[in-house]
Amino acid sequence: MASLETIRISAVEMEKYYSLQQAVSILYTLLEKTTSPICAKDISDVLMREFAFLSGGRGRDNNWIITLPENAEFHEVPDNVLKTVLSYLTSIPSKEEDDIKFIVVLDRRLDTWTSVKLSLQKLSHSFPGNLHLVLVLRPTGFFQRTFTDIGFRFSQEDFILKLPVVMLSSASDLLKYIDEKQLTTEFGGTLEYRHRDWVVCRTAIEGFALTVKEIAQMLQAFGTELAETELPSDVYSIEHILANRTEKYCQLKKDITSVTREGGLLLDSFEIPSTSLVTEQETCEKHGDWETVNRLLAQLLEMESAFDGFWEKHQLKMEQYLQLLKFEQHFQELKNATDFLMAQQTGVPDTGNNISEVKQRLAELSNIEERSKELIGRSQMVILHGHQLAANHHYALNLICQQCNELRHASDILSEEIKRKLARLSTTHELLVRLQQALESCDKGAYFLANQQMDKCQSREGAQRALQDVEMFLDSSALDLSFDPQSLQYDFESILTEELKGQIQAVHVKIENIRDLFENRQSCLKKLADKQVRPVQLVAPRPENPPRAKSPLFSPKHGMDFNSSLKFSFDITLPGKRTTRKMQASRKIEVMHDYQEKRNSLQFFISESEDSLDILKGHVIHELVETERIYVEELYTILLGYRSEMENPEMSRFLPLTLRNTKNILFGNMPEIYEFHNKVFLLSLESCIGAPERVGYCFLERREDFQMYEKYCQNKPRSDSLWRQFSDSSFFQVSKTVFAHAFNPSFV
Repeated sequence: MASLETIRISAVEMEKYYSLQQAVSILYTLLEKTTSPICAKDISDVLMREFAFLSGGRGRDNNWIITLPENAEFHEVPDNVLKTVLSYLTSIPSKEEDDIKFIVVLDRRLDTWTSVKLSLQKLSHSFPGNLHLVLVLRPTGFFQRTFTDIGFRFSQEDFILKLPVVMLSSASDLLKYIDEKQLTTEFGGTLEYRHRDWVVCRTAIEGFALTVKEIAQMLQAFGTELAETELPSDVYSIEHILANRTEKYCQLKKDITSVTREGGLLLDSFEIPSTSLVTEQETCEKHGDWETVNRLLAQLLEMESAFDGFWEKHQLKMEQYLQLLKFEQHFQELKNATDFLMAQQTGVPDTGNNISEVKQRLAELSNIEERSKELIGRSQMVILHGHQLAANHHYALNLICQQCNELRHASDILSEEIKRKLARLSTTHELLVRLQQALESCDKGAYFLANQQMDKCQSREGAQRALQDVEMFLDSSALDLSFDPQSLQYDFESILTEELKGQIQAVHVKIENIRDLFENRQSCLKKLADKQVRPVQLVAPRPENPPRAKSPLFSPKHGMDFNSSLKFSFDITLPGKRTTRKMQASRKIEVMHDYQEKRNSLQFFISESEDSLDILKGHVIHELVETERIYVEELYTILLGYRSEMENPEMSRFLPLTLRNTKNILFGNMPEIYEFHNKVFLLSLESCIGAPERVGYCFLERREDFQMYEKYCQNKPRSDSLWRQFSDSSFFQVSKTVFAHAFNPSFV
């Protein structure tokens, strides 16, 4: 959220606040000159008794005149009340001028010496100002004037010490001290004075001044609250405070307007009539009151203007602070959502080892990408809002720009990372599809080779037809025998992992094996097509063993005794794959060779085609090696077509539950037999091509290895039992290859 640095009062706002304080201070100074501790409103009842008044007249030395007119109630006025009234009257001119002196006119023309004496005594005790002179209009009656003269002569020294008293016989004597224009009409002067109007006017002026003072205090307090109150950091509280302060500001504006209207009316009441009857002194007095109210009113307006300037800056600051809080709230929400999506996409690897895994990860990333697009769109709106705030000279410009850049950077990283992973996964998917297509191509080739009926290839015509089928398949099929792992690794180098490299190599090995199988099959068929193949004796099934239908496996029927004549029996079954093709009936081929049969065969070939024993041996060893290769090829076809398919997840739905985890029973140790013939025995026979005399040694040398067929034969009954139960299963019908029984003439 916004830091404390961003919500402190700004320099411009502080300048406006100081202007407001200065305007309030000037107004307070003016109010001190206008008001006094004693207000006319508080003593209006006493003032209305008119035992003392300030007419506004002045003496010849410019001293203010306070008049104590003839008043029968004067002696009943308590000293404290008289002192209060005199303090109020003397405070009025003292606010405007310094070192003010006063002249008191004591009118006792209708009174007695005793009254004069008491009045002078009260005056000496109650007058609070600098008293310049006391002018006493003594009693006019003969006896009272005589008593006054005598009494004043005997007590003059006492009065002079306390008061500068001058006894006057008549009102005309006042002209020696006061100009006629400064005297009211009861003393023969021309100064118009109406005491009741004066009290009302003073009450109105002082009331206006007090109202202005109250407004000033409220504005000052409100300004201090705006400047010094610490703001909360949540949107709801700021909105609430802003609403309350706006309402308070509007109310203050209404109060100021009301006071301003009141001051205007008061000024209108001081307008000087254009009549010759108005005296110069009255004009001056009214002008003084008008100036007082006008100064108050002008200072009030100046204070209002200063407050409006401060409020404008403060309101802008509050609104910008509220905008900042909302912006930061949206920023934080989007930042958290962006971080969450970033964490989600981080959890999705950018590679995979199989197509289904890669598809799943692509789907997850696509979902994250859709959500990120919506989130990035919202982020762009917030960034645009931030730019608008910056363009409007927001006070937190640097913070807003920083957060906009941070949000844009986070959005860009998220988008780029998702695009990068999608590209890598798409490339990985492309690679895996190509590998899958290559594997399917291999499966098609293996399926084709497994479905070739090798028993029909023993004749020249059959071999030629089979060879043509192989060549047509290679020409017309999608078999990819030009798989180049180096080129593939170069094309997909950016996404290759060790696992993918291993898969490429495994596919390469499988393609090489299939390629070798086709080459071997072509080579074998070409040889069979070029010469008459040695016939194979077909023997009917032995009566002691019932015929077996649809048996996919081959195995020696008897144990092997290398100390006796070599005798092997194989079951060869070539089941068809299509539903339109029925499984061929099992045929049992029993090949029994003994030393005498071999000798007769050799003599046949010597007499028919060759004159040299060496050439004969070469033909025999080549035929032996070729048939061994075919045997290895058939073993590989079975393992590839059926055993590996039992581990294929896509084929699991066709596999009966009972057959699952039974591949070691169904196939026995066929992988071990295949590995032995493919990697050991075939190589041994191939090494005898240049030395046929070593063939026998090869058999004798590996006689212990041939005992692996004993294990195969022991498992054969269990395998046959499973086959009889599930030979019609959809798994064997849908499987990409069929079981083929291979006959290995190597034992001949």
